[in-house]
Amino acid sequence: MFIQEHNCETGEIKLRELTGEEIAHSEKIAAQFAAEKAEAEAKATAKAAAQAKLAALGLTVEDLQALGL
Repeated sequence: MFIQEHNCETGEIKLRELTGEEIAHSEKIAAQFAAEKAEAEAKATAKAAAQAKLAALGLTVEDLQALGL
């Protein structure tokens, strides 16, 4: 893996190989992103399932809020 380093003062652009530490950090960030994405998808799926169950009972989220639930 490579990275471009830009020096804004001189306009110089360097291409260098990532260090092991930088690669590990990048992989850690990617894993965190994947976990957060999976969690968000699971929450969305659970919300949709709950709303479908309410709809099957003839209720809406607003109905539950009106009941204080």
